[in-house]
Amino acid sequence: MLDLPDKECQAIYSQLVFMPLRTHDVLNEAAAPIQYAYFLNSGLASVLNVMEDGKSVEVGLTGKEGFVGLPLLVGFKSSPSRVIVQIAGSGYRINASTLISVLTKCRTLEKRLYRFSQVLAAQASQIAACNRLHEVDERLARWLLMSRDRIDSNLVPLTQEFLAHLLGTRRSSVTVAASILQKARLIDYTRGQVNIVDPKGLEEAACECYAALVQQSSRWNGESS
Repeated sequence: MLDLPDKECQAIYSQLVFMPLRTHDVLNEAAAPIQYAYFLNSGLASVLNVMEDGKSVEVGLTGKEGFVGLPLLVGFKSSPSRVIVQIAGSGYRINASTLISVLTKCRTLEKRLYRFSQVLAAQASQIAACNRLHEVDERLARWLLMSRDRIDSNLVPLTQEFLAHLLGTRRSSVTVAASILQKARLIDYTRGQVNIVDPKGLEEAACECYAALVQQSSRWNGESS
């Protein structure tokens, strides 16, 4: 969990409820009132833009570093995106109205959440460009690396159907992309799970977007105080 001043720990921790997060659990629904915010402890959540026909594409990822419920920070009561658990884990839930009240006493936490909102915005911008300009195998490599960083594991559970939704492409395209990476001996794909066997090679196979996001995060971490 968060490393905060003692007073802030007392204010926020007493309001948190530990929650198991199951795959496909919806944490926030697009256009629906935000009832709860979440501090992720493990697992992975996807931020999805959902079209009228039900098709969706991933615009952000959050894991143990992240928070779900950012619109609440600026007084909004609904989410523009669907946030869904992609890899099962756990987290801490807090009532939306309670969070707003607690943040008046937790300025360090509030500042960190605002900073995370900028990280997620930068991520969404980069991913939007990536989805438009780069090949599916490069995007798949980028996505696997981003997921690995957030779950601290080279084993990434997923299905091709779900990944196709996340990458905004057809399932057949994901199959071809996974085959390219597997033939290059960068990953080992079995039904429902990808094993990253050559992380360095996968970084070289990924588009520039992964490195750009890592570098931006490093710059901001160096500037933070």
